[in-house]
Amino acid sequence: MEIGSRQWQNLIINGAQELDITIDERICAAFAAHAAELFHWNRKFNLTAISDARGIAIRHFLDSLAAAKFVPDRSRMLDIGSGGGFPGIPLKIVKSSLSVFLIDGTRKKVNFLKHMIRLLDLDQCEALHIRAENFAHHTEFANSFDVIISRALSDLTSFVKAATPLLARHGRIVALKGQVDQKELAALRANMPPHQFVPQVQLYRLPSDPHRRSIVILKSLD
Repeated sequence: MEIGSRQWQNLIINGAQELDITIDERICAAFAAHAAELFHWNRKFNLTAISDARGIAIRHFLDSLAAAKFVPDRSRMLDIGSGGGFPGIPLKIVKSSLSVFLIDGTRKKVNFLKHMIRLLDLDQCEALHIRAENFAHHTEFANSFDVIISRALSDLTSFVKAATPLLARHGRIVALKGQVDQKELAALRANMPPHQFVPQVQLYRLPSDPHRRSIVILKSLD
């Protein structure tokens, strides 16, 4: 299977349908351009451990789209640890009304993100070389994001602590994880201020993957 081929596009279109998302050829073309550049840059820079076209389609693009229904249109969204642009860039392509900030602590990854923003002509989309804990110290970004999302998180508690100062009133934190266990959720609840968030866990599957994956959504009650 080749990136951008009809088979590759059908894999994404059909997989997106299973997630209740409609993908057209324009969106597929943008995904293919992103994937091709990711594959090219990955020869020199370690942007992703996934190096085959099918894996990129499923484990990067479709996995990113699984979060789409939890990201309202016209939201201001922050993607923490965006890496190769996931989930922020696919969500921006599908939901063009989003205002998106992509941040990462590795400069070569941010250079790639800026390249993709230019190549795909994404307006209201910016990439910054900064760690989340330092980003929170910039007062102009305090409490300014409607959605804060990440796939590159070590644990839920650390992610929520980094995201909370940046979250707007009535905003939501979205964490995409392979699996989440009750111990991790219990640790999160124990470290959250009382009545600050209501955590919810949504399960989903990706094509050809028998294992269920998890999205943890925390809606602010403030």
